[in-house]
Amino acid sequence: MTPGLFQRYRTPADFANARREELEQAIHSTGFFRAKTRAIQNASRMLVERFGGKVPRTLEELVQLDGVGRKTANVVLSIFGVPGIVVDTHVRRLSRRMALTAHDDPDKIEQDLMGVIPRADWSAFSLRLIYFGRQVCDARRPQCPSCPVRDLCPSSRHGGFPPWMAAHRAGRNGRAGRAGAVLARAAGPASGRIAGRASGRIGRGLTAVPRPRAVPTGVSGRRER
Repeated sequence: MTPGLFQRYRTPADFANARREELEQAIHSTGFFRAKTRAIQNASRMLVERFGGKVPRTLEELVQLDGVGRKTANVVLSIFGVPGIVVDTHVRRLSRRMALTAHDDPDKIEQDLMGVIPRADWSAFSLRLIYFGRQVCDARRPQCPSCPVRDLCPSSRHGGFPPWMAAHRAGRNGRAGRAGAVLARAAGPASGRIAGRASGRIGRGLTAVPRPRAVPTGVSGRRER
């Protein structure tokens, strides 16, 4: 979908001035296309009016854009070479399975991971967890018996469904609570070592981790990586 979309709309001004119905049709296959169209056009107008038609390169500025939270902002920053922890559904699940966080809230998970992963590895670590979550550590059928990090992961002995995650599901209140106590006994101060060793082994165990795609930037329509 994106190649045709970016060929038709080259700049933020193009998106901002597009006919709403045409843009909805262009992104229809992605789902929630009406809400996404509103967010795209509102963000594009803000890019034109506040940032001279260029994508800002700080998290604080990016999250001002409509529809952009910390996850999306960190994805964009990684294209510009700025390290960031991207907490999507896979990173959220795997970081809890590996006992790297006691939280369920993405922003809190991000802060916990930033504390145990070297800054230079933030973006790479996120990508590794995302693709490992797709290929190996599935939400419903984690492949624990053949997992290359099963000896490092405290969830492996529970088949990928550890008690600290069950405890959190029993009372979702945004706090670590009982889940934190169970998790602390499982990992303790070793979480940083687990994260570092697991990250390298996950990277070697993946079949492929694609590089970020080129995206159009600025008013010139040039593409950068």
